[in-house]
Amino acid sequence: MLLSKARAFLAEAYAELGRPTDEVVRELQVAEEIAATGTWTPTLDELEIGAKLAWRNSNRCIGRLFWKSLKVIDARCAGTPEDVFTALQHHLNYAFNGGRIRSAITVFRPAAADEAEPPRILNHQLLRFAGYKREGTGGVLGDPAEVPFTEFCQEIGWQGKGTAFDVLPWVVRWPGRGFAWRMPEIDPRMLVEIVHPDFSWFRELGLRWYAVPVISDMLLEIGGLQFTAAPFNGWYMETEIGSRNFGDAQRYNLLPAVAERMGLDRSSRQSLWQDRALVELNRAVLFAFEQAGVTIVDHHTAAEQFINFEQLEQRNGRPLTADWAWITPPLSGSVTPVFHRHYENTVREPNFFYQESPWSTSPRPTPAGCPFHAVNRG
Repeated sequence: MLLSKARAFLAEAYAELGRPTDEVVRELQVAEEIAATGTWTPTLDELEIGAKLAWRNSNRCIGRLFWKSLKVIDARCAGTPEDVFTALQHHLNYAFNGGRIRSAITVFRPAAADEAEPPRILNHQLLRFAGYKREGTGGVLGDPAEVPFTEFCQEIGWQGKGTAFDVLPWVVRWPGRGFAWRMPEIDPRMLVEIVHPDFSWFRELGLRWYAVPVISDMLLEIGGLQFTAAPFNGWYMETEIGSRNFGDAQRYNLLPAVAERMGLDRSSRQSLWQDRALVELNRAVLFAFEQAGVTIVDHHTAAEQFINFEQLEQRNGRPLTADWAWITPPLSGSVTPVFHRHYENTVREPNFFYQESPWSTSPRPTPAGCPFHAVNRG
């Protein structure tokens, strides 16, 4: 299985690199290495094109037009949690770039064959806010999505300030070393204060969000190898923050507060108070990021960029795959061009896959048969 996946990847990789004749030599080398060691080691060129192809194949990403610009940072030599923390800080600083966000991925060593506890970064994203259960009220201060991880962090020694926007520590599990944690060094500009272009009262809500969305808990698979620690980022589309992080009832649930400040009639859904509040939340996110000089894209532009990506793929003779429910923005989806398209949701490799949590006693439910979860891939 490993050799067949490696061969398939090498054929695609060297075709993409414009060096098809090199594939024959590398295939022989890789076959010998697998026979001798049970695994194989990609060259830097192979790692780079593999990570880029994984982005190009990511059915749930609307920003794939820019897949060729991905900066691949090779951190396979990291051997301790301290090495990992240093690499994560480098990634965060490189990606932030003073607000001009750069797409990047840092790749640590792959899981060894039958390794029970391969390298893992436990955070869902490198920057994320804590969630604290309010005793007696049943509510949450901060991000409800991060309550279980926040409690785990507290169990291993971290204590936050108890605000709605406490940055969580980085937690790493390294083979033979257990869990280790460290606080990231954050440029204050990485935390964007959310203000509105028209409503002066918006500042009183005390909202902020982090500038760089670095996904850090997914598995990168290249040629049969499983890189269990490979944090990667693009830049934000405003609806990810305004509609989902702020607007979702199970997250910060800010629509009622915004609607109340706007003086909207909440006695009937027919007033469309939720829709009106949601638009203003997204306007605030766009305005705040632009005022702060931090890269962000609106959902209309992102959808047009995806159509450009679709056309490029067609011109290159590659069938486009996408998960429509994820590609269609969660705000005004029907007025974006992707709404009226149909896409095949076929999973291709290289790609990124979800992993089971290595710390939670109550892991997130894994949808049966979902092709984007590693546990469903055998």
